[in-house]
Amino acid sequence: MKVHYDDEVDVLYFSLGDQEPDGVIEIAEGVNLDTTADGKITGIEILRASDRLNVDTILSYTLELDQSISKGKVA
Repeated sequence: MKVHYDDEVDVLYFSLGDQEPDGVIEIAEGVNLDTTADGKITGIEILRASDRLNVDTILSYTLELDQSISKGKVA
């Protein structure tokens, strides 16, 4: 997962993979999911991000994900 913040337009984007999105689903005003044609979520976009959350806190974290969990392989 990669996190991008554009302070000029106040948009926070969580990239959840390398696939290019084919569509967008608005799940709340200013919160959008980028999806593929087969319904996989590839990204999350938050407009007016600084009004909704503490952007500095989000950008200060480093998350490590056990790849076996994301692939459904639990030992």
